[in-house]
Amino acid sequence: MLKLFKVNEPEDSDMSFWEHLDHLRPRLLRVACAFVIFMLAAFACGDELMVLITAPKSDWFPTNRLFEWLAEESNKEFLKINTTPLTLINTAMAGQFNLHIRLAFNTALLLIIPYSLWELWGFIRPALTKKEQHKSRFFVFEVSTCFIVGALFGYFALTPLSVNFLASYSMGDQLTNMIDISSYMSLVMNMVFACGIIFLLPILSRILAKMGLLTADFMRHYRRHAIVILAILAAFITPPDVASMMLVLFPLYGLYELSIFIVARAEAAYNKENN
Repeated sequence: MLKLFKVNEPEDSDMSFWEHLDHLRPRLLRVACAFVIFMLAAFACGDELMVLITAPKSDWFPTNRLFEWLAEESNKEFLKINTTPLTLINTAMAGQFNLHIRLAFNTALLLIIPYSLWELWGFIRPALTKKEQHKSRFFVFEVSTCFIVGALFGYFALTPLSVNFLASYSMGDQLTNMIDISSYMSLVMNMVFACGIIFLLPILSRILAKMGLLTADFMRHYRRHAIVILAILAAFITPPDVASMMLVLFPLYGLYELSIFIVARAEAAYNKENN
């Protein structure tokens, strides 16, 4: 059993497929064990996590208070968000237990990402040259940082805006919103994970640039097209007001410009090596 956790770095680069799997197995096992530990810890902290999940709908949430301040400073009441109390309900017999399990699972999935990347890097590293290892030594830190920043952006920016818009949307007095807690949690988790993935754009751009599939000139040439697409995306996922759309559009455009900078540096480094 202990040898399943032991990793012997390969000495021969010409290994068979099964030999590669033999070196990958203990890493996958460690990731699985870490996931179980995270999930058990998250299950034990269910009450605290529930407070975090439901916080974006509360008037004391930082983003909601920021919009309230902006509304008071500009005398525009429409800027206030999540001012009406939102009651969440459970409609299934085992609904709250299933919710507890899902919350623990999603929390563990979020927390395991940096460690999974570390194990992935440990598996790939022996196949790289010393020069490639040196260049990619910050891979785990960069990807983890981008994902975490994106997840925080989704939680603090997009989630309260989406909750405000969807909870207050009405097609008439004939319908009354009764929001199920499962539906609400799905919205929060989707926003967090989706934004975490979107914020990996700079890392993906650098990889594509090193593969020769993306250039900085191409991204600059289609910058206007990208702005239009980002504006449509921001308008689609935010309430129908300019302030909310801009709050989302600026970070997305910043990511695009950062990607151009990273791609340009990758191209310059590649040209320097080959000249």
